[in-house]
Amino acid sequence: MNAERLKIFAAKNGIFLALIVLVAVFSILRPNFFTFANGQSILLQAAELGLIAIPAAFLIMSGTIDLSVGSVASASAITGGLAMSATGSTLLGFIAAVATGVAAGALNGFLIAYLRLNSFVVTLGALSVWGGLALLLSDGRTIPRAELPEAFRSIGTLKVGPIPIQIIALVAVIALGWYVLNHTTFGKSVKAIGGNERAARLMGVNVPRSRFLLFVATGAFAALAGLFLSAKVQSANPNIGSGLELEVLTVVLLGGVAFEGGVGRISGVVAGLLFFRVLRAGLVFMQASPFLQTILVGATLIIAVALDSSIQRMIRSSWAKLGKRAVAQDPADGAEREEAPPRR
Repeated sequence: MNAERLKIFAAKNGIFLALIVLVAVFSILRPNFFTFANGQSILLQAAELGLIAIPAAFLIMSGTIDLSVGSVASASAITGGLAMSATGSTLLGFIAAVATGVAAGALNGFLIAYLRLNSFVVTLGALSVWGGLALLLSDGRTIPRAELPEAFRSIGTLKVGPIPIQIIALVAVIALGWYVLNHTTFGKSVKAIGGNERAARLMGVNVPRSRFLLFVATGAFAALAGLFLSAKVQSANPNIGSGLELEVLTVVLLGGVAFEGGVGRISGVVAGLLFFRVLRAGLVFMQASPFLQTILVGATLIIAVALDSSIQRMIRSSWAKLGKRAVAQDPADGAEREEAPPRR
């Protein structure tokens, strides 16, 4: 493997090495950090974030972004909680919550995919809209445990064997995301849209429909995340999804999904998710201030954006150099020829 290919490999897989180093560091500093119980706890804490990060990664690969996912999770948790409080039905609560998420995603998708409005501006406004709706519907109060049905509350502690249901849901979404991205026409079209939208249209890709569906899916999974969070804490809070949008963006960018679109892997997003949650868990083990953890989220996002920009430049530069070498190679006998000096 030559130097340029090594650079490309390191740029694409650096998050995996960083994750290993991070686990090793915390294991040295706290010998009881690297245990099965703590690993399961980290996965459990990562579940709701991962449920949103996977579809959000598809959105960013397609060249758009959704900054409203945290507020949509909050609004969905409240609508679901109110429905369960009024009817005592967990099923109706799930339907109300998911319907809220789908409606939010459909509205974002329509404005961005069909009216071609800027996704950053639209979803930033939607963040306030859905966050305000959660507060309005609940009158700013938390729907307490006593008003939620036992069947819903049990989801927070439900296990299949030794594995919590949230982890099973996360693994299922990761597997689904990997399959769709790598083995379906829709998945391939997502990267094509983000890489070159005009070329994707010429190839026959229905760009507006694809983006619309991605926003709907992101809204639906944000709703599920809001419900899982509510079941975990045994109450529905209008601020339960606050800050999730920044955490999702951080995880996706750490995972190597290019902010400009067209590039990304599900395995990278999973590594970014684990890195982020291991870092948070490690700070808790080190008894770091919760205020420091808040600062960390913002700092990690800035670092992720900076790394994304640098990595994409490095990859493009390395591929360009490899391309020049290929052009400089004589196709007849495989011998390399000296390139002519540039004209002045």
